[in-house]
Amino acid sequence: MTVAREVSAHRVSMAPSPVQNASMKQEERVSVQITPRRRLPDFLQSVNLKYVKLGYHYLITHLLTLLFIPLVLTILLEAGRMGPDDLRQLWDNLRFNLVSVITCSALLVFGGTVYFMSRPRSIFLVDFACYLPDERLQVPIPLFMERTRMAGFFDEKSLDFQQKILERSGLGPKTYLPAAMHELPPCPSMKAAREEAEQVMFGCLDELFEKTSIKPKDVGILVVNCSLFNPTPSLSAMIVNKYHMRGNIRTYNMGGMGCSAGVIAIDLAKDMLQINGSTYAIVVSTENITQNWYFGNRRSMLIPNCLFRVGGAAILLSNKRKDARRSKYKLNHVVRTHKGADDKCYNCVYQEQDQQGNMGVSLSKDLMAIAGETLKANITTLGPLVLPLSEQLLFFTSLVTRKVFNMKVKPYIPDFKLAFDHFCIHAGGRAVIDELEKNLQLTPEHCEPSRMTLHRFGNTSSSSIWYELAYMEAKEHVRRGHRVWQIAFGSGFKCNSAVWQALRNIKPSQRSPWAHCINEYPQHVDEIQKFG
Repeated sequence: MTVAREVSAHRVSMAPSPVQNASMKQEERVSVQITPRRRLPDFLQSVNLKYVKLGYHYLITHLLTLLFIPLVLTILLEAGRMGPDDLRQLWDNLRFNLVSVITCSALLVFGGTVYFMSRPRSIFLVDFACYLPDERLQVPIPLFMERTRMAGFFDEKSLDFQQKILERSGLGPKTYLPAAMHELPPCPSMKAAREEAEQVMFGCLDELFEKTSIKPKDVGILVVNCSLFNPTPSLSAMIVNKYHMRGNIRTYNMGGMGCSAGVIAIDLAKDMLQINGSTYAIVVSTENITQNWYFGNRRSMLIPNCLFRVGGAAILLSNKRKDARRSKYKLNHVVRTHKGADDKCYNCVYQEQDQQGNMGVSLSKDLMAIAGETLKANITTLGPLVLPLSEQLLFFTSLVTRKVFNMKVKPYIPDFKLAFDHFCIHAGGRAVIDELEKNLQLTPEHCEPSRMTLHRFGNTSSSSIWYELAYMEAKEHVRRGHRVWQIAFGSGFKCNSAVWQALRNIKPSQRSPWAHCINEYPQHVDEIQKFG
């Protein structure tokens, strides 16, 4: 009995306790979890290739710096090892070769002088002003359609066509038309057209002179661009007469150059500032709506009626070094592309009369395709000037792979987001903005200024890029060192680019055209807007 009890007690003591059971089960679960065969991680999923590309970009961009630092350190180490005898020997060598030292120094001074004298002058954008029309000139789309119908010039098909264009245009309810187009019937007279031009140009210039404290007589160069309204005396003469500018001012009046004329005017002013020292240049960009309204039923000529609205901008440029401190931007590059040698490009935006003799501007169905080809040519020239070395190497590698080795690889599209911080895409219409956003691989945030400008002010022609820049400033997005790319398209056919660099953090202005409504933006704009 004693032995039996001892055996049974031994068996009881050998049985696992509840705690041991839990521990064994936990070990079993752990062992089950580590049984799968180990594999290498999927690097395409675990590594964000965007950051790999950014790392490559920074490496190539700062490659010279990374190579220069070891060289400097080596020179400093060698200099630190030099003793008094080495320094004395170096001084004796320089003293006995005094002629060579003087000659080399003179050549260095001469070369430096020639270099600095031959450098182009820096062109500064001191400030700019955009015209804000009176609220009574606002034209909600239902009012636009009502007045268009009551005018009695358009048939039902044309009215339906304009309604569809406006629903898909991206324009909001607060764009502006000139006073003459608010009357019934509209009265597009020469007098009304002059009044519109004066209101826009003088409104911009009054604000510009007030903001910059520049006197009109201090301005040495004046460039005005307006495509479709060119009276005699010219628009530039109207400004000289209004502000009593000096008699030796150089004035230029540009016409017929389309929505890209604003960048062309900047380029002309830049060239004039290069050859005229210590002076100011003013550029006035506008378009006249009054005398260029189409009163016919040809569809290709009705589109401008739906998109174009009142607007204008005045820009003050300077080549004075002292103005660098107070200026907003510095002009880095202007690149112009002209496809006028091709008949298809030349005729895609064409002013003519329809069969009934009504004057208007006809837009070709091939306009977007032509704009894309012209943009491609423009950025091909602009790319080497602005893209970092990393992007240029990737583009060159892709080109060689396709052209030399005949390999079927997708063409590499340079990432212009690495070259620019902000984009001012001409607000010519929703299709233009959508196409550039897609082709340049931009984000909705990059295109926000263009879309909101189109919604608030419509297509103001050559001045639209300045309303977009004013939007960025009102949102306090522009910081010192930021680069801005202005892209504009125009008849001819042309694509022009201007690149600016911010010289300081830009604070919003109380005189901005966005000051009263910036808190309402950005707004979501439906692809098709239905209006009552």
